[in-house]
Amino acid sequence: MEISKDLMAASSTPIVLAILAEADSYGYAILKRVRELSRGHMEWTDGMLYPVLHRLERLGHIEARWEVAESGRRRRYYRITPSGRDQLTLERRQWEAVDATLRGLWHLLARAAPALAR
Repeated sequence: MEISKDLMAASSTPIVLAILAEADSYGYAILKRVRELSRGHMEWTDGMLYPVLHRLERLGHIEARWEVAESGRRRRYYRITPSGRDQLTLERRQWEAVDATLRGLWHLLARAAPALAR
């Protein structure tokens, strides 16, 4: 199943904030975590992730720092801020409202026209 670019873009902020609420992370690890959490349905690219990270940093929802990995490679790690945690709470409430609305519609559709609900 392919998820539309619009839906992926709309969900990117709460997904990134939630991943960073778990633990500090860097770009490739965030991409890998999205793939794991979505069971492979969401395949984000660098070109999609980094603008989100930069926007969240500009807004003060995340902070970045450079670290040197054991391999000697420099990685930019991101951490959620208190403002980011507040934003994550707001995003979660909004997505829960959208989810509840769609679940209600899917339920009504399944009762009214079972063939359309598949």
